[in-house]
Amino acid sequence: MYLIRRSLPVCAAAVALALAGCATQPPTAPVPPAKPAQPAPAVPAAPSVPAPAVPPVQPSAPATPAPAAKAEFIPARFADLPGWSHDDLRAAWPAYMLSCTKLGASADWKEPCAIAKTVDANSEAAIRLYFESFFDPHQVIAPDGSNSGLITGYYEPLLHGARKKGGPYQTPLYKVPDDMVIIDVGSVYPELANKRVRGRLKGKRVVPYPAREEIARNGLPGSELFWVDDAVEAFFLEVQGSGRVQLADGETVRVAYADQNGRPYQSIGKWLVQKGELTTEQATAQGIKAWIDGHPTRRQELFNANPSYVFFKEEKLPDPKVGPKGTLNVPLTPQRSVAIDRSQLPLGAPVYLNTTLPGDEMPLQRLMLAQDTGGAIKGAIRLDFFFGFGSEAADFAGRMKQRGNIWVLLPKLAR
Repeated sequence: MYLIRRSLPVCAAAVALALAGCATQPPTAPVPPAKPAQPAPAVPAAPSVPAPAVPPVQPSAPATPAPAAKAEFIPARFADLPGWSHDDLRAAWPAYMLSCTKLGASADWKEPCAIAKTVDANSEAAIRLYFESFFDPHQVIAPDGSNSGLITGYYEPLLHGARKKGGPYQTPLYKVPDDMVIIDVGSVYPELANKRVRGRLKGKRVVPYPAREEIARNGLPGSELFWVDDAVEAFFLEVQGSGRVQLADGETVRVAYADQNGRPYQSIGKWLVQKGELTTEQATAQGIKAWIDGHPTRRQELFNANPSYVFFKEEKLPDPKVGPKGTLNVPLTPQRSVAIDRSQLPLGAPVYLNTTLPGDEMPLQRLMLAQDTGGAIKGAIRLDFFFGFGSEAADFAGRMKQRGNIWVLLPKLAR
């Protein structure tokens, strides 16, 4: 259990009255802009955490897996959070209220989420008083004792496509294939709760679903959702987890993560570094795309290094300003939502981030909400920062590869 139990230092009713009556105050100092092109939706939720490949023969009784090493949460003070007093918490409040729509029914979150409804959303002072009264910050320490980790970025891309193959639209985006079966292992073995495997039937046996190389070679006839004009952008759409497709007839739709083929996610950037093709510093989205431009005949070889394949579903785009839904099943908020490893951090919780922007090392210190997960997001101090939609968001996300520290804010419990 993540929660460290503490008694409330103040009367909840008194604090609620103060929260509602605080005067609006501007932030003490400007928050460093991350400059997304459009403050819009999110993305795939970076691809969801991939499930293990389906074994060809189901074991009669799986061995109980050793518990994964957990992060340590060290109690801290709000004064310990770099830049806490300068962050305009009003920008994080809508994202926090979205988290409360999912967390508010649980015992630990019921009271703070109920009181949040009384807070003046336009008052920075009221919101600050709320968090400092009903939450305790805890610095996250990795199992290896480290207090810093990797912070990357993601965004919601825009692709151009059509519902039928033709002309420039030659690259398919697939929906979940009809022949893919999903086995909920946890329903049979409780010790493997939340574990699912993907595969397909071959006679009476379940075998692993094809990896990317086979799918690219043979296709998945009948499972095409859209056809797009750029194979590279289609691959990066899978990495982001969701995006938008502008159709030839002018309509724009959203494609959201639906499932994946059960194969483990592998980083193509890491593959290029291991092959000596790029340095670690060069292995950004921009650097990888430049490498592909210079080695067009090796493009599919590079893509095949990642056997994981993401399938999508179509969603309407009623309001372009609303982000795509993440793992928490609420719309992501540009520059205030992050993807986490939910085995290490509580999904939906406020997380305070201390890092820098790529390029100029400008401090990026702000309250975020853990509302998404991703196949590549593994570890206690490992966040994926959602930059939003548009070209500037894509630029920042592609270059984001910074070190950072994080604190998780956990609710205090009433006496």
